Amino acid sequence: MIVRSVKTRMRLAIAAIALGVAVPAMTLVLNVLTPGVALGATKSEINRSASQALTTLYRNYPRAKALGDKAVGVLIFPSIVKGGFIIAGQFGDGVLRKSGKPVAYYRSLAASYGFQAGAQAFGYVLFFMDNASLQYLDKSGGWELGTGPSLVVLDSGFAKSMSTTTLQKGVYAFIFNQKGLMGGTGIQGTKITKINPS
Repeated sequence: MIVRSVKTRMRLAIAAIALGVAVPAMTLVLNVLTPGVALGATKSEINRSASQALTTLYRNYPRAKALGDKAVGVLIFPSIVKGGFIIAGQFGDGVLRKSGKPVAYYRSLAASYGFQAGAQAFGYVLFFMDNASLQYLDKSGGWELGTGPSLVVLDSGFAKSMSTTTLQKGVYAFIFNQKGLMGGTGIQGTKITKINPS
């Protein structure tokens, strides 16, 4: 019984230290890697950052533009900040566009634990190829990526050789602009919820 109590206290102490390191690390990343983007950004800040991110993505991967042109909705998260030590978190705000016009705003949040240390920033775009997938986002009250509609994460190699004629249903994700030092960038398990920024 005493051994278990000591182990429990040790785990709690390690978690507290990890959290104490994670919060300053994420703050540092937010200020250094993404000086123009902040959690709780206004609609105009989110839209400006999203437009810049989408322009960069389309310039570097022209087939992503073709995918965007066929999509019924495009959800752009221009900057996701991730940081931590053992316990990590990632967050960022984005905008959903239909026919190029903003229609709703969302927050992307995720947490993880395990052997990890560092900080990074990246962006991602979700291309909704059919109305059913887009309706799921609207009606779910918060979508955890990897559940619900089919989600395919595209890499740069696939983006160079893909054909938009076969990409008709589901959601396609593209991760871009990775900066920082932290192993692994992923969006599986990320929770996306609607927000109402000023």
